[in-house]
Amino acid sequence: MGNCWGARIKDGSTHPGTSGMFSRSSGKDGSRLSACSSRASSASMPPSAKTECEILQSANVKVFSYNDLRLATRNFRPDSVLGEGGFGSVYKGWIDEHTLSACKPGTGIPVAVKRLNQEGLQGHREWLAEVNYLGQFCHTNLVKLIGYCLEDEYRLLVYECMPRGSLENHLFRRGSHFQPLSWNLRMKVALGAAKGLAYLHSAEAKVIYRDFKTSNILLDTDYTAKLSDFGLAKDGPVGEKSHVSTRVMGTYGYAAPEYLSTGHLTAKSDIYSFGVVLLEMLSGRRAIDKNRPQGEHNLVEWARPYLTHKRKIFRVLDTRLEGQYSLSGAQTIAALAVECLKFESKMRPSMDAVVTILEGIQDSGEAARKLASDPKGAGRKMTSTSVGRNSDKPRRKSSNDLQKAAGRDPKTSVLHSS
Repeated sequence: MGNCWGARIKDGSTHPGTSGMFSRSSGKDGSRLSACSSRASSASMPPSAKTECEILQSANVKVFSYNDLRLATRNFRPDSVLGEGGFGSVYKGWIDEHTLSACKPGTGIPVAVKRLNQEGLQGHREWLAEVNYLGQFCHTNLVKLIGYCLEDEYRLLVYECMPRGSLENHLFRRGSHFQPLSWNLRMKVALGAAKGLAYLHSAEAKVIYRDFKTSNILLDTDYTAKLSDFGLAKDGPVGEKSHVSTRVMGTYGYAAPEYLSTGHLTAKSDIYSFGVVLLEMLSGRRAIDKNRPQGEHNLVEWARPYLTHKRKIFRVLDTRLEGQYSLSGAQTIAALAVECLKFESKMRPSMDAVVTILEGIQDSGEAARKLASDPKGAGRKMTSTSVGRNSDKPRRKSSNDLQKAAGRDPKTSVLHSS
């Protein structure tokens, strides 16, 4: 949300789509797919879904009056705008830390106030979805919903402040305010986002996020990643059902191929999207970028042939990261992206397996940094005859490691290197 929430790049206009179809807009981070009605309809809600009253009553958040938020944002002044998106404008506001009542700018705690654009195409149903999910979930890697306002025609949401903005801005925007993220920070953000997604897929939550992308990953002061924007989230399949059938919605370039072709939504659809974001972090390129040369517009299609070749992988790696990573670490991330981007959804790893792999990379990186900062330890390492020549480098996870972490037989899926 702007400097606080992460200045959102406009997704562009969207248009209502028909079942199984989607329309594209000109957003830089990939085009928006389809849209839904501006008011929730009982006919469009699944039979088991909670009613609006049940959602609002069960949300463990504060209910603000419109006047509260008008005062908190200085009457929604233009200079308080942090960003804009399909939902509407996001404003910076201030509330008392203890009473959560509106207070003077610069006092209390800063918050991000998202106000529904009455003429926007993301409407009441998305607003209600955010209250439904963020009003009941509490996790380190999900953005905190502080409260909401439902008064007359007004629909607003109040979130915690995210000072570092969005991952999208740090990866793709140029300027003094957004410095390129280092390799270590990218790995930290990837792990945090993976943990957030793993929680949503857990037995406790059973939610399919459906719109995992860089603009929806927000960063705290210490670069803790938190997932935001739950307007398109859906409850996962129940009973013996293997998927949720729904209209195709999300962002072009991130949506899984089987979801685009059938409208069948599963947790594996999110994992494909995670693979796209992981590839964006590895390369510093957008999922869809029409400004690139012909043949490089679609990141996944362009990068896929290079990801499993240790000599060609450098064509994909972000040049701003030079000297910050080990080859083995880069190869492990590339191999993980390949697994997440499998065409066959059942072949993709679970998010728990992804978290395990990313934790291993972070642990090995921390061990290497500790060794480098300990001259005595480094000296002992150099003089020890029991340590191999390359033992100071983190061990590269083989394709078998990735398959085992994903709970599959390595013989069924082999990553080649040459």
